[in-house]
Amino acid sequence: LMKQCWSEQPERRPTIDQIFDQFKSINKGRKTNIIDSMLRMLEQYSSNLEDLIRERTEELEIEKQKTDKLLTQMLPPSVAEALKMGTPVEPEYFEEVTLYFSDIVGFTTISAMSEPIEVVDLLNDLYTLFDAIIGSHDVYKVETIGDAYMVASGLPKRNGNRHAGEIANMSLDILSSVGTFKMRHMPEVPVRIRIGLHSG
Repeated sequence: LMKQCWSEQPERRPTIDQIFDQFKSINKGRKTNIIDSMLRMLEQYSSNLEDLIRERTEELEIEKQKTDKLLTQMLPPSVAEALKMGTPVEPEYFEEVTLYFSDIVGFTTISAMSEPIEVVDLLNDLYTLFDAIIGSHDVYKVETIGDAYMVASGLPKRNGNRHAGEIANMSLDILSSVGTFKMRHMPEVPVRIRIGLHSG
């Protein structure tokens, strides 16, 4: 009724008689003060609005948690925290680190023989395997681009001269796991990877 009363088209607004008739039907013929009725309706609207605000606040909090989780997956924890706090992130110099790069041998050929979703499944399965392995080493996953996988050790947390050994051991573990890895859509085709390491 209130929405009808504030319609931008005057011909769609109810007349005073129509408003009284509607109030009578709402109150089932009982005589009531129109102000009391309007106050009750306003209280109901207020209650509904509070529920809506609470619901939206909960949704916002869930989305914020998802964003925070994504941020910490993409960036080192210290950088992610600084960005969340709104503080500038200064570049940092590291004396010694070791980098790991790998890609899938024949990835272009495999992709040409596969459906897009099969390529996505392959990369997801393989990188889930890699992610589980790097969790047990003092390394940091920098990024994945297509079939390329990049990991570093010695940053963002310095680990003395252990960075080369950490990356080397991680590489051996990854090679070992790839030896038994099977693609869902082409289990008979072996998956081979190329690995490059650099310390400096």
